[in-house]
Amino acid sequence: MQDFPRMVLFFLLALGPLVVFHELGHYWVARLCGVKVLRFSIGLGRPIWTKKFANSDTEWSIGILPLGGYVKMLDARDADLTEVSEVDLKAEFTRQNVWKRIAIVAAGPIANFLLAIALFTFLLMNGVAEPVAKLRVANTESSAYIAGLRQGDVITAVNGEPIKAYSEFRWHALQSGLDSKELRLSVVRTAPLVPGFGVRDTTKHELVLPMDKLKKEDFEADFLGKLGLSVFRPEAKLVKVLAGGPAASAGMHEGDVILSINGTLVRDGQDLVELVTAAPDQSLLIEYKRQGRVATGEIRTIAEEVSGKKVGRIQVQPDGTIETVTVHRGFFEALQLGNQRTWEYSALTLKMLGKIVTGQASLKNITGPITIADYADQAARLGLEVFLAFLATISISLGVMNLLPIPVLDGGHLLYYSLEVLSGKAIPVKYLEMAQRGGLVVLMCLMIVALFNDIVRKMS
Repeated sequence: MQDFPRMVLFFLLALGPLVVFHELGHYWVARLCGVKVLRFSIGLGRPIWTKKFANSDTEWSIGILPLGGYVKMLDARDADLTEVSEVDLKAEFTRQNVWKRIAIVAAGPIANFLLAIALFTFLLMNGVAEPVAKLRVANTESSAYIAGLRQGDVITAVNGEPIKAYSEFRWHALQSGLDSKELRLSVVRTAPLVPGFGVRDTTKHELVLPMDKLKKEDFEADFLGKLGLSVFRPEAKLVKVLAGGPAASAGMHEGDVILSINGTLVRDGQDLVELVTAAPDQSLLIEYKRQGRVATGEIRTIAEEVSGKKVGRIQVQPDGTIETVTVHRGFFEALQLGNQRTWEYSALTLKMLGKIVTGQASLKNITGPITIADYADQAARLGLEVFLAFLATISISLGVMNLLPIPVLDGGHLLYYSLEVLSGKAIPVKYLEMAQRGGLVVLMCLMIVALFNDIVRKMS
């Protein structure tokens, strides 16, 4: 609970600007269309701060509930306008032609998409350090190994498209996985260094990784892990050995490289952690390398209880450094890629929602404010660039969600006005009110599911 204030802070820092930008979209276009805006509010419920500037009809306010916001326009559906001047009546929302109303409603989600494009463009121009597309292949039984992938392989292209970062590989894999399509991978493989020779042989391979074996629940977490893939990590070099701990007592030093445990190859720090964790209160035969010489030793693990289960510990910290690459792009290329990434994220979000509705994906994929706050906190800990990338993806999600044809959302209003364009007449108010009530019920159900999923994730 000590991180709760921090989570709340970064939740507000993440959601606040996105809501402001969304509502400014509605506000700017409403003013351009000549509609009178009575209130611009960030947050819902009773206002805790209000301000009306000189020569302005708009009241600016902050609501007590920091979830969402709204732009209140002069609207005959909300108030009695019998005493309103003729000039103001011309600025009333429902008196505008249907295309102006469509533009005002659509401006909010469009503002979110534009913000995402701007953030992606900035990040791509500035350059973001990301893990290289170098693979850690879990074991010989994994789908990745069977497909021909090996430890240390570097992916240079996916489905014919060149890539450099692991996130790009994951993105292509996610798209193909949701469509149950295979991945065509171009791979560069470097042979192990032969003693006495300073040059390693590199070979190129074209491989196909099937994605149709993934289940819908696999996409709720680390779906690449289900295939036996993760980011490549360096050898299990000890960067810290706790004084008085089992490893130190056995004579292990900082700089030692663990090669095997009980005859099982240790490729990296993750292997080391997994093998030690699985052996509480046991003696382990360790093969290690120190200053170029290979030696063996025995370490007795201690047992610690974690989540009701005993795990082994030797109190060391292996090297967890991950090789990264920073790619800088020019403005026009960054803008193009920013547009492309925003479009692809939007399409992926809609695809996932469609799979949830049809039962092809679990309802557990629906997340709420607690998960967003948690992810915002994690992104902030990783640096400004990661936090801005997180903002871009949340902005896209906000834009897509608001375009869903659910009454009370922007998409519901766009549906009404689209029907008005097709039929030539407005939808009767009584039907709109019925739809609004139904939409509110749907929205409340979604919020309950999201909150339930958040609580379950937090407790698990």
